[in-house]
Amino acid sequence: MSEQPAPSPAPASPAGVPAPSADATLPDAAGNRVPSSALPSDIASALKRDGAGLVAAIVQQHDTNEVLMLGWMDDEALNRTMTTGRVTFYSRSRQEYWRKGDTSGHVQWVKSVAMDCDGDALLVRVDQVGAACHTGTRTCFDGRSLDVVTGTAD
Repeated sequence: MSEQPAPSPAPASPAGVPAPSADATLPDAAGNRVPSSALPSDIASALKRDGAGLVAAIVQQHDTNEVLMLGWMDDEALNRTMTTGRVTFYSRSRQEYWRKGDTSGHVQWVKSVAMDCDGDALLVRVDQVGAACHTGTRTCFDGRSLDVVTGTAD
């Protein structure tokens, strides 16, 4: 039996996000018409996407709570993440889907996905294999602390 290639994204729209079919839309939490997807309708309608149809996805190590990276997802990337056990993002620069670890071997195994209270961000808890950052560091935040004035609760 031969392997089937992974599904490719739909043709990109001018905003760089796969174009929806003409009549396959539904309202999101802000009342905007967005492409329908394989996502359950309650999830798809609760998401608040940016102007390019994307939602920020914060990736966190499930057992240490270490924040690893931030990526972007559209409905299809979220659906793939929720249904395959591997994290899929939508690359804004390449205008295509990419599954974390396919080229680097640094796989993110999905443990849970949560939507924030506003529907405009996702928290993806994973078991990270190897480096999460494309620079080769464990997280995208290693060695990048900024000087700040710290506050205290009184």
